[in-house]
Amino acid sequence: MNVGFSQEKVTDNQMKAALRIVGHQLLLQSNDSTSLVLPIEKENNRYKIHFETDFQFDPDFLVHSIDSIIKCTKIAKSYLVEVEECETKKVVYSYEIGWQGNTELVPCKERIPPKNCYVLFITVLEFYPLNTPNLNTDEAIKEDTIPTTSISISTFTGLGLFAMITLACFIFYKRKSKSSSKISESVPLGRFLFDKKNMTLRYQNQIIELSSKETDLLAILLKFVNETVERDVILNVVWGDEGDYIGRTLDVFISKLRKKIEADDSLKIVNIRGIGYKLVVN
Repeated sequence: MNVGFSQEKVTDNQMKAALRIVGHQLLLQSNDSTSLVLPIEKENNRYKIHFETDFQFDPDFLVHSIDSIIKCTKIAKSYLVEVEECETKKVVYSYEIGWQGNTELVPCKERIPPKNCYVLFITVLEFYPLNTPNLNTDEAIKEDTIPTTSISISTFTGLGLFAMITLACFIFYKRKSKSSSKISESVPLGRFLFDKKNMTLRYQNQIIELSSKETDLLAILLKFVNETVERDVILNVVWGDEGDYIGRTLDVFISKLRKKIEADDSLKIVNIRGIGYKLVVN
């Protein structure tokens, strides 16, 4: 199935329809299914995605969700993404994707910022050449086994068709993400197998159960294995805005984790004095 617009480039409404889906997915990824994505605004070639509530984003998810929409719908050939804090206007994360669209070269995708008020700005650096079809969803439709159909642009309004195809693109992306995550629910951790979903550590035939906080704590340490993770980062990721924790709560949970992994002497959780903790895997 091939769907294309005859116009020279996508319209502002089509761009905004695609970016609203990106905004909604970022909220869902932050476990927020009720807050709204505010109307997309445009200044020159810079599009603004903002929200009615604070949220936390995973840079890796951000990069791939935006890129999947833009690649599938061909709304831009190259673009710049900037994430700003609402209050300070400080850019906390940014990257640029050229015409080759290689997301693997985007830096710092592993560091998850704390929950805050953020605004996303997407600047179109280059549109596709004139007469290039704006939409090409053969791959997505083949993967999703949608029957081959001939659709005329006169059947739908341009924006309605664009929104439908954009959503199909993101469904394709989510299905790929889910299928790949199912393969690696348990990840090796020294001689253990760490299952974040089921909150367990498996050692030989023994299953060690973890609490939700222990699971989140071990996950963030494993994500930055052999690197120091600052205390503030750990507290923000694991405890978020709960505000219930006291000064030694983190140390208590670190002590619990150390006992649960002590069967493997190749694993150590090291206290980096005055900074944070490091999971060392030999």
